[in-house]
Amino acid sequence: MVPVSTHTSAPTEGVPSAPGAFIQDRLAGWVSDLTTLHELTERLAGTSTLDSALHELVAAGAALVGAARGLLVLEPADGGGPSRTIGLGLTHAELGHIETVPRSATTYGRFLDGLPDTGAPLASPDILGDTGLDPRFREVAARLGYAASYAQPLTTETTGRLGAAVWLYDEPAEPLERQCHLVGVYARYAAEHLARLLELERARADAAAVAEELLPSRLPRIPGVRLAARRRAAPRAGGDWYDALPLPDNALGLAIGSVGGSGPAALAAMGRLRAGLRAYAVMEGEDPVAVLSDLELLLRMTEPATAATALYAYCEPGRRTIVLAGAGHTPPLVTGERRTEFVETTLSAPLGMLSCWEAPSVEFTPRPGETVLFYTDGLLRRTGDTRDRAFARLHSAAAGVPRVLRQDPGAVADHILRTVLPVDGAGRNADAEDVVLLAARFD
Repeated sequence: MVPVSTHTSAPTEGVPSAPGAFIQDRLAGWVSDLTTLHELTERLAGTSTLDSALHELVAAGAALVGAARGLLVLEPADGGGPSRTIGLGLTHAELGHIETVPRSATTYGRFLDGLPDTGAPLASPDILGDTGLDPRFREVAARLGYAASYAQPLTTETTGRLGAAVWLYDEPAEPLERQCHLVGVYARYAAEHLARLLELERARADAAAVAEELLPSRLPRIPGVRLAARRRAAPRAGGDWYDALPLPDNALGLAIGSVGGSGPAALAAMGRLRAGLRAYAVMEGEDPVAVLSDLELLLRMTEPATAATALYAYCEPGRRTIVLAGAGHTPPLVTGERRTEFVETTLSAPLGMLSCWEAPSVEFTPRPGETVLFYTDGLLRRTGDTRDRAFARLHSAAAGVPRVLRQDPGAVADHILRTVLPVDGAGRNADAEDVVLLAARFD
């Protein structure tokens, strides 16, 4: 038997209640922070170019630390470039004022120069009141209207220092410990993403340099004709090419073509085709069909899995005659004050798609003052329109060249590129193609 007491115990006083509300608030704060970080890192991961990633990073960091303005300086420690300065809420003139401050006196400069005590973020909660700072630094801060800053280095274990980000406050302030932790986590992820984009941009720059070396360094001067060439390289190095070579008896060979694919393989195939065409043009003389037939054989022997288009024209500027043949390539466009029309060429499959390529050539005579335009398929594809509408857009652009510009083939080419290609950024994405435009104006 267990005795049961008939007395109730008095209520205890002074004992705090369970901290349920406090724990819930902390958990809600953590969930909110994780959600914010997830959203910002997802947006950063969606950037595919270095410039877009830099703008996204400085804007996201400003939101995390509660700042309205900021700047980001990209300067890789290996010295291989590229070096860029991105501003948020700062004009080019204001960025120029900041750059007048001695480098060692700025927080980002200390990071970039690897000065002592720069392994962690640096906060300047009261720039105007801190007499230990450089006078020029405080003068520029007062002129631009910011009173505090918070700087975060951007580093990775593999690449080392990449740059530094600085966020500016209009009033004396310092980010909370929670904000510093969040921006630190974000900056570590952002630095890894920047390192990948930096490597990709360097590879693209190297490929673009190789492509430029494979194309003519200058165009020949032949009496009776003036030449101009324009090229818009794609982010991924493509295989679009052109050539112009002087031939005996003041003749001129004009060629343009495109190799399928992108990257080093396309560049290598482009170089072999251009070199082969120059040799065949000298050997075959006035026969464009024979030139392309030899080029077809070369492609099947050296690049059996590659398809390419090409167009070759044998020109006699003194007689204003052009004999041309094409293999799957877009037809030339002749434009002048009295007409703008596409040159009718024979139909043929691209090089590498037939066991033996041969199609009849076409001869036509441009009138005095007319310009013949040779172009690659990328000019049509970058418009984003259907094939028919892209051709119509090109025809309209050529017909609308102002009379004052028609004397210069370079001006004609520039006008067409400005008119045909979109100006809203479309066509500069990662999947865009090369564009090559070769213009020949006959006197």
